[in-house]
Amino acid sequence: MTASPLKYAMVHEWLTPMATGGSELVVEQILQHIDADLFALIDFESSNPESYLYGRKIGSTFLQKLPGAKRGVQKYLPLLPLAIEQLDIRDYDIVLSSSHAVAKGVLTHAQQMHLCYCHAPMRYAWDLTQDYLHASRAGRGLAGMVTRYILHRLRQWDSLSANRVDYFIANSCTTARRIWRCYRRRAEVIYPPVNTQRFAKSLDKVAPENSIKNPKHQDYYLTVTRLVSYKKVPMMVEAFTKLGRPFVVIGGGKALEDLRAQAGPNVILLGEQPDAVVEQYMSNAKAFVYGAFEDFGIAPVEAQAAGIPVIALNAGGTSETVRDIRQDPHRGTGIHFPNQTAEALMDAVVEFEVWERKFSAEAIARHAQNFSHDAFALRYLNFLKWAWEDWNRRDRQEFSPPDLGQ
Repeated sequence: MTASPLKYAMVHEWLTPMATGGSELVVEQILQHIDADLFALIDFESSNPESYLYGRKIGSTFLQKLPGAKRGVQKYLPLLPLAIEQLDIRDYDIVLSSSHAVAKGVLTHAQQMHLCYCHAPMRYAWDLTQDYLHASRAGRGLAGMVTRYILHRLRQWDSLSANRVDYFIANSCTTARRIWRCYRRRAEVIYPPVNTQRFAKSLDKVAPENSIKNPKHQDYYLTVTRLVSYKKVPMMVEAFTKLGRPFVVIGGGKALEDLRAQAGPNVILLGEQPDAVVEQYMSNAKAFVYGAFEDFGIAPVEAQAAGIPVIALNAGGTSETVRDIRQDPHRGTGIHFPNQTAEALMDAVVEFEVWERKFSAEAIARHAQNFSHDAFALRYLNFLKWAWEDWNRRDRQEFSPPDLGQ
């Protein structure tokens, strides 16, 4: 008698046209290799003709029908734990979650194995609590007291719901440490998939019609990022304005006009640009600059896939994905700086120019392949296979009755 094929459920937080980050890329890659039914708090992608999920049946929750959910379901933060627990996934053998908030809290039963790919423990309940309270009107006065209580209860639920996960995967060693700190659970580290082929191929496109007419042979530094506070773009602009080195910033956000007022004549702010322009600038930059503290950080890996050295913060994901040439002269892919200040970055740029001729574009691009789609799929599927075997072995050992004899 042939065993029935395993049934998989894939659970993610939210699926909207605005949600296109690293966690969504993980879901997309997993679904390319595993035939799983998909569930989320809200789903606006199955009705989006431009989405790979268009026309797919996706299970969702009551949050789907609440006003403004499509523009940001986070506004219903106190309801997220309740909502995720309403998803009915009783009929599946294996539950796979992709979680940065509440997806890991989905309810399972004793015959189901739950493997969670954790992008980070819920940031606004843990690491970013004080930032959230200080930046929001909801953090002050009577509303602040209510908000603090809600976040307190959210932390309790978040810690409790970690017990519903049988195996954790973290997207970096940084995240694995956070998982241990918040949940006291160990996690396997499997770096998320990066489209390294996007920049690895030879690019010969028409030069963008911007301030640098032909970036092919320009002596410029580059960053590509959203203009939000934690990305530290003002710090980078300050550093390069003082240095007088050509610096190109690609990315949009509310801070763009403020940055224009701050920037010196050597700093060029291009705003948002189409993919072809990003690829052109990325493939011909002198170095890529990254100042954010990220759990992983996709852009620095994309730059390395193009063979471009990276000047990055020595913390979070970039401390793992960028090899400092001063510590590894033969395989170095960039330079680290110790803290998020203009002075530290300026010192790193000067240091980079001392080592610049030592970098190998081929070695840098080869290192980036450790984070490719294929590398992710191999590691994820191998760990899933091991976890299923281990779970079944433990199930027999822990729940089989002892031999009491006759």
